[in-house]
Amino acid sequence: MHLLETRLPGVRIIEPQVFEDVRGFFYESYNAREYASHGINDRFVQDNHSRSVYGTLRGMHYQTPPGQAKLVRVAVGEVFDVAVDIRHGSPTYGQWVGVTLSAQNRRQLYIPVGYAHGFCVTSEVAEFLYKVTSYYAPTLERGIAWDDPELAIDWPIREPVLSERDKKHPRMAQIAHDWVYQPP
Repeated sequence: MHLLETRLPGVRIIEPQVFEDVRGFFYESYNAREYASHGINDRFVQDNHSRSVYGTLRGMHYQTPPGQAKLVRVAVGEVFDVAVDIRHGSPTYGQWVGVTLSAQNRRQLYIPVGYAHGFCVTSEVAEFLYKVTSYYAPTLERGIAWDDPELAIDWPIREPVLSERDKKHPRMAQIAHDWVYQPP
């Protein structure tokens, strides 16, 4: 596998080694030893699978401590995937990184705790898979407005399909400082 660093510390693009022939392809979508050799030592406890139609935007979500690191990928279709640094005091606080994840490019994105996450479907349909390091806890769930002008995320869809919950998230300036930057 090949890891690409992003401008946000800890957020990484992962390109698996894919073996293709006339039958199709094969790759390891996750191997704990291989990920650990690249510094990703998380213990994933839950796998999630969502299916969404074109224009659906899910985000920007995060959980308060202990938080949820995520390893995400797309099995069908394509999404524009985004991580935002929400660690108060971080040199990259409020900055975001976006990457196209698709069934064709087979890229994954690793998002550590302290980041909000969301994605927008850019294909007719997309099936999105994510591993998480803690169980879903509704009482710890939080979000940030997908269209916060201070974040200025360059979404590929201007009028997305949103859940009622995602329509009501506060702006970044209004969220509690649940995550505080800890210098290395």
